Amino acid sequence: MGLSRSTTASSRVSTCPQMFWIWVVEGVCWPLWRAMGMWSLWSLLLWEALLPPGASSAQVHGQVGGSVLLVAERPAGFQVREAIWRSLWPSEELLATFFRGSTETLYRSRFLGRAQLHSNLSLELQPLESGDSGNFSVLLVDTGGRARTQLLQLKVYDAVPRPVVQVFIAVSGDAQPPKTCQVLLSCRAPNISDITYSWRREGTIDFGIEPSGLFTDGQVLRVSLGPGDKSVAYSCIVSNPVSWDLATVTPWESCHRKAAPGKSSYKDVLLVVVPISLLLTLAALLSAWHYYCSGKKQKDICIDRVAPETENPLV
Repeated sequence: MGLSRSTTASSRVSTCPQMFWIWVVEGVCWPLWRAMGMWSLWSLLLWEALLPPGASSAQVHGQVGGSVLLVAERPAGFQVREAIWRSLWPSEELLATFFRGSTETLYRSRFLGRAQLHSNLSLELQPLESGDSGNFSVLLVDTGGRARTQLLQLKVYDAVPRPVVQVFIAVSGDAQPPKTCQVLLSCRAPNISDITYSWRREGTIDFGIEPSGLFTDGQVLRVSLGPGDKSVAYSCIVSNPVSWDLATVTPWESCHRKAAPGKSSYKDVLLVVVPISLLLTLAALLSAWHYYCSGKKQKDICIDRVAPETENPLV
């Protein structure tokens, strides 16, 4: 058997040109330069794993459906000979390589068909998906054998939707319209997280809002309006690192009309919320009292049953 296998191997080798081809597994003839490239790739990956910590790092933001460019930074005079792009987290995958002037991106990863390696060795990913957030690395080796590793953290965000602003008014008991109006403005962006809320007073030079009037991480704004604020509008701005949107209301208009959907008195809200809270608390106390009494009653019944048996033992 050993002689037969050796003879077969010799016949396979003989079918390949002796000067420019080598024989590898299953009798496939591979170009010598490509085989050396594979060995070089594995050597670089091992080299990167053994490199000490201290590589430069950067944060990159992208939007779902858009594109992002992961830039490979090179110091002045650094002539790149080889480069390797990898995904490190949430899964470790090979994304793109550059060897001897040729690029390769057809690696089996979650970015297959969505990765493009540019001539400056920066990696472009598109279209982005919500699950593309993670950590990436690029290993650059120059013609002198020096290595440089760069780490990049990609965070992909959804586009911010237009927020919804509700107006709650403290209605006075007087029949005449009040001279001042206390207003709560509540802002909410539906079905999204990782956003920041801020407010802007329109029509004035100073757009800033006093922090004392902000609640719940800037989502609620309390303002006091007078007759001179009839045309003053407030804008709620929701934003994340890649997008933003706003909604604008003129709260004074709601101070002289009856409560409407989205423009209710926050005293009315309290009149509903407080009684419900009291009822729930009372129900919890009654339930605990009933549970305690039921347990005590059951215990007394057991004691009453045991006592006669103790006093009149069987003869």
